[in-house]
Amino acid sequence: MDEQQRTILVRCSGIDRPGITTGLLGVLADSGAELFDMEQVVVRDRLTLDLLIGVDAGDHVLKELLFHGWEHELQLEFEVIGTDAARPRGPRSVVTVIGQSLPPGALRDVTGAIAGAGGNIDRIVRLSRYPVVSYEFTTHAGDADDMRARLVATAKAHGVDVAVQRESLERRAKRLVVMDVDSTLIQDEVIELLADEAGCGEEVAEITARAMAGELDFESSLRERTARLAGTTVQTLDLVAARVRLTPGARTFVRTLKRLGYTVAIVSGGFTYVTDLLAADLGIDHAAANELEIVDGVVTGRLLGEVIDRAGKARVLQEIAAAEQVPLEQTVAVGDGANDLDMLAAAGLGIAFNAKPVVREAADTAVSVPYLDAILFLLGIRREDIEQADADDPDVATDGLIPVPGTPPV
Repeated sequence: MDEQQRTILVRCSGIDRPGITTGLLGVLADSGAELFDMEQVVVRDRLTLDLLIGVDAGDHVLKELLFHGWEHELQLEFEVIGTDAARPRGPRSVVTVIGQSLPPGALRDVTGAIAGAGGNIDRIVRLSRYPVVSYEFTTHAGDADDMRARLVATAKAHGVDVAVQRESLERRAKRLVVMDVDSTLIQDEVIELLADEAGCGEEVAEITARAMAGELDFESSLRERTARLAGTTVQTLDLVAARVRLTPGARTFVRTLKRLGYTVAIVSGGFTYVTDLLAADLGIDHAAANELEIVDGVVTGRLLGEVIDRAGKARVLQEIAAAEQVPLEQTVAVGDGANDLDMLAAAGLGIAFNAKPVVREAADTAVSVPYLDAILFLLGIRREDIEQADADDPDVATDGLIPVPGTPPV
């Protein structure tokens, strides 16, 4: 850099309208000043535009900028920036905060946790105002492990969700999302609905309790519960499918991912009879679950093929990623139970959705609000962009029940 040249930060603020940036850049172009960097943000029609410029001694560009600002009702401030402004900035992270509400005290403690770990905030973007409030903080420097620990403590104290991700190409290049079904994509546990319809709800609940107590592994408990369903008719399966409730935001979540070119898959320890209907209804690319043996329209109480358990879910994720030629670093897994732990660990980003404590602690991040599409904010997708895409699509449907054979779609 020329020794006579100074680096100046120009900060312009005012009511946003077309032509402001063009006018300021025109002044710089006419004066021959160098432009090193610029950034602009608009909040509620109030613009802030920062321009980092190089000015030679004796130039009148600052006066010309001031006159231009006066003519166009803009406020301009100037600051001389030292040579240390170009020093290395350290590793970058993205901190996403999600809550039913995010009062100043919660955000104060989030930003305090970042600063306490030595991190500095470069940029803050609001991702959504409803049905949840969410912000994305881009930070640099700081100890990532310390920052994550401080933010986890802050999240617990305020009852909000905080995710920390390294800012990298991999974060922006996610291409495959694999979801659990029961209590994730849907609000229900299908086997409990089936047992209720089949009149063996108490027996199945007892077996489930034994499994939760560690007396049975998943496969043994699944086979025992499935055996209690012997004699159930296909018509009963249809009744159960009609009772299944999608998690709020499920349609928006899948629809948005598909628009962005993601491959979407579901994997379940439940049954294909329901997951196949879900996949067809939502346009999901891959579905894997356990298959009930059905003979002459009646459930035999046996399963066909290999059982999809905890290890099986991770295997399905890996197989789909390989088939779609997606590196595991570019995959996302979403689940709520211990049966999902291996899948969450195998994915590039594992998200615990309204999960049990052991899953929340093991996953990369957690979402505890009851809206599946809140996960989109962890991927940096803004609510306004989702709504605009929906507004432009005449075929957008609302969340609701899945259709069953012989019934019109919702």
